[in-house]
Amino acid sequence: MRTLLTQLGWQKAVWTVLAGGTAVGIIAVSLCSTGLQADEATPQKKTAAIAKRLASEEVDRLIDEQLAASKVTPAGLVNDEDFLRRVSFDIAGTIPTAKEVTLFGLDPDPNKRTKIVEHLLATDEYAWNWARYWRDVLFLRATNERARVMASTFEDWMVKQLQANAGWDDITRSLITGKGDISEHGETALIFIHEGNPEEIAGEVSRIFLGIQMQCANCHDHPTDKWTRDQFHSLAAFFPRITLQREPNNPAGFTIASFDGRGPGGRFGAGPFQENPERTFSFMDRNQDGKLTKEEIGDSPISRLFDRLLENGDKNRDGALTLPEIKDMPPPPMPPGRGKSEHHMPDLKQPNAEGKLMTPALFTTNVKGRVGMEDEDRRELLGKWITSPNNTWFATSLVNRLWGELLGEGFYMPIDDLGPERKPRMVAALDYLAAEFVKHDHDLKWLLRTITTTNAYQRQIRYTEPTENPVPFASAIPVRLRSDQIFNAIIKVLGVDEGPRVAGGPIQARFRRGPRSQFEEKFGYDPSTPQDELLGNVPQALTLMNFPPLTNALRAEGNTRLGQILANNKDDEDAISELYLSFLARDPSKKELTIATEYLTKVGNRREAFEDLAWSLLNSSEFISKR
Repeated sequence: MRTLLTQLGWQKAVWTVLAGGTAVGIIAVSLCSTGLQADEATPQKKTAAIAKRLASEEVDRLIDEQLAASKVTPAGLVNDEDFLRRVSFDIAGTIPTAKEVTLFGLDPDPNKRTKIVEHLLATDEYAWNWARYWRDVLFLRATNERARVMASTFEDWMVKQLQANAGWDDITRSLITGKGDISEHGETALIFIHEGNPEEIAGEVSRIFLGIQMQCANCHDHPTDKWTRDQFHSLAAFFPRITLQREPNNPAGFTIASFDGRGPGGRFGAGPFQENPERTFSFMDRNQDGKLTKEEIGDSPISRLFDRLLENGDKNRDGALTLPEIKDMPPPPMPPGRGKSEHHMPDLKQPNAEGKLMTPALFTTNVKGRVGMEDEDRRELLGKWITSPNNTWFATSLVNRLWGELLGEGFYMPIDDLGPERKPRMVAALDYLAAEFVKHDHDLKWLLRTITTTNAYQRQIRYTEPTENPVPFASAIPVRLRSDQIFNAIIKVLGVDEGPRVAGGPIQARFRRGPRSQFEEKFGYDPSTPQDELLGNVPQALTLMNFPPLTNALRAEGNTRLGQILANNKDDEDAISELYLSFLARDPSKKELTIATEYLTKVGNRREAFEDLAWSLLNSSEFISKR
């Protein structure tokens, strides 16, 4: 079998990078039911189609101008097989079927590539694929060891956003302002996976939504950009009043609430006294003696905190609180994730000191809030400022990220490390796409549609030596598939039933690990990682070689997919061709066909030889990569 791999040119295949993962089974994209044969376009639709075409053409024009200036001839466009496979993985997260590849190749419509993009964007598979992409972006940088308990809640929420075609600005604001039970509110993910820690949240907000790495400015000014430590902690000052409340008798249950008690699920603390001290005092002072005692508080919601309030506010130490004492009382200090009135930048020379009081401010636009703002107001204001058209980093970072995900390299590299001191490649194309993205109301489908219909996206791979430094976007580069895409392809080509997805119900049930979760542990990776830093390892290869669901499904007997291929194709060359179409979405080359038929003759046992061939294709580097 290893000899067969070597003959086919995949001698390094078993040790190549493999991404397995957890994703919902992807239903086959059937060209037979796409309605691509007829174009009943209204004048409005035709106008929209022209606008879409012009956007992708303008991007190509800007890129081609710079390629010509560099005296570089771009690679040609990929054939239909490669395009369909590439765009199916990128949009729907799975491989096309052999039938779909054949039908697409036979379709004479010159606009079939644009039409299949539209079809894929209209599927539920699009929403699941990209929901899991964003799950990996967020969760694989989590600092909360319990983060995975709400991964499926986030996926479900994100799927709904993408199905409704919510704008990226709306999604961003929801993630920044998320509040409520984490088992019901997927938008709380960003806050929960960092335990409500202001510094951690600030770093990720900057990285994900602005594309700017600010984490190092937590302790010192940025070493290569103009950003300062004060600016980082001014961003963190939007998040101090977040509190994580644990659910009684449920160690995995949490609610994201506000320290100041505003809104559903808000927390009692010093909040009621600070918001309306006279009214609260009058209500609590049952004997109207001008003092509040523990006996008067009784079993009210604030009773558990009264000892702490006494410690902070009882100036004369008489065991009671007066109205003046309450008015002068500062909110009790709390650790990150437990609520705190304001954020202070630590004094590195005096770690035990309170530090410098920080005013909430966004460093990219120099807009400021004020000390004393309530939690909801702070986070809503930040969401508004970050997504504002005046904040050009927001649109630029998303365009750069998705372009990099689809083409394997961004205008800025790494894709989440933008900055004023960094110079992007092909800046005119980036600026144009970012401006158009804003004009189209941060429409993610518009952006994916525009990118995937460019010539830049559809170029062939041009193989180069490792020492070469090719001009960006002149040719495609091989891209490692994400864990979910790999797993989707495996269960699809093998016809394996993954079983029902655990959704809803107790949060502990959704944390149970199935085969997908086990694959993700071995093969998952942060999508923000540059492709040249993604390395495979022996445990990954061994898992693929010995994973029971795969080894069982690769048997050429009974009703397995391989068994069906052999039963339906008595001619060996026909069976080999269908196997290649199913596993790699292309026909075998003449050389590959010769090697495979010679191997069949050598082995002598048709079933056994085809099992080896299928195993070789599944373990090839081509199977786990976009081409």
